[in-house]
Amino acid sequence: METLKYNDINLKEIVKRSEEDVNDVIPIVSEILADVKSSKDDALKKYTEKFDKVKLDDLKVSSTEIQESYNNIDERLLEALKKASENIEKFHKKEIPEEWEIEINEGVKGGQIIRPLNIVGCYIPGGRAPYPSTILMTIIPAKIAGVEKVICCSPPSEDGKITDAIVVAADLAGADEIYKVGGAQAIGAMAYSSETIPKVEKIVGPGNVFVTGAKKLVYGEVDIEFPAGPSEILIIADDSAKPEFICYDILSQAEHDPNASCFLVTDSKKIAEESRREIISKIKEAKRKEIIEESLGKYGKIILTDNLKEAIEVSNEYGPEHLIIATKENEKVLKNIKNAGSIFLGNYSPVACGDYGSGTNHVLPTAGGAKMYSGLSTEDFLKKPTVQTITKEGLEKLASTCIPIAEYEGFYSHADSIKVRINKNK
Repeated sequence: METLKYNDINLKEIVKRSEEDVNDVIPIVSEILADVKSSKDDALKKYTEKFDKVKLDDLKVSSTEIQESYNNIDERLLEALKKASENIEKFHKKEIPEEWEIEINEGVKGGQIIRPLNIVGCYIPGGRAPYPSTILMTIIPAKIAGVEKVICCSPPSEDGKITDAIVVAADLAGADEIYKVGGAQAIGAMAYSSETIPKVEKIVGPGNVFVTGAKKLVYGEVDIEFPAGPSEILIIADDSAKPEFICYDILSQAEHDPNASCFLVTDSKKIAEESRREIISKIKEAKRKEIIEESLGKYGKIILTDNLKEAIEVSNEYGPEHLIIATKENEKVLKNIKNAGSIFLGNYSPVACGDYGSGTNHVLPTAGGAKMYSGLSTEDFLKKPTVQTITKEGLEKLASTCIPIAEYEGFYSHADSIKVRINKNK
């Protein structure tokens, strides 16, 4: 993990992450999606056998299998998932917006109503490790929003089953149906439907480059949240920060993926040096040592600035998925932060708490997406139709505004739709 001085870096170059080129897999993904669209369940079973090495007769997880997963899961993990569910639910209930109405002019009222999506699909990857926490983060907000039906897709293991923790988490979160289908084929099934899997209105949840490519291709047929890539963390620290805490926050994101990106930005040479020593020391005993070493070797940086203003500038240009602020004046620094997925204030606010149980959502934008997107929330599963009520008198007053613009744009029937009502009144 190299140390660089702020004055020696090209800021726009230094904040570049791993670039998984989705375009490279588009031909393969397109073929899979077309096959799923035409052959439906037969295609899903074919690709499950090809990619997951298991032949399935039934793609749906049965109630018996769900109960078996409850019987198999460690009791300590089950209680943790239940408590995490409570916290996630408590936080996301506060995100529900209120309906409103205002009087724009006399006789003209406008407002906004709130309506949930009807059916949503949540994708949960397999791969390096199962993520029951992500199940909670995607299904619970959808259920709180009032989505009538939430389905879940996750790839099976070679024994033909989804990991017990994922099944239990999905059931706890309120999934209506769980399917043993992964990869681009799962995205295709949820976008187009099959004999077994229904078509949804929105697909959420992380996945590999094939899943990301599939989500991009089906966007428009269904909605998606935002493209997601490898994990990221940026830490803004001054001399009040704790190097040992910084070390483990860096390692916690680096262990996700060889392409994870980890930055420490500090105005303290002492903190920079001590944190680097801690990281080098602790890597040796890390259980995911190889992944961490590769990640930090490629995308790990310590940037030494002259002041916190420069540190904030680096952070805003980077737009990190996770941002930790560990300074003497956290709130002051926070006021100047423009771009971040999720923010953690103080020495005792590790990202891991947001990942698992503090209640905030860990499905977050990466690769600079925080400059444009927020993390997944209850609002992602809501629509906000506008409503207006116009009286006869209000219409007469609006006529002089609407008719000239409509006629200028060449939409004469638009203008006539107003005129006919006014003339009728007369």
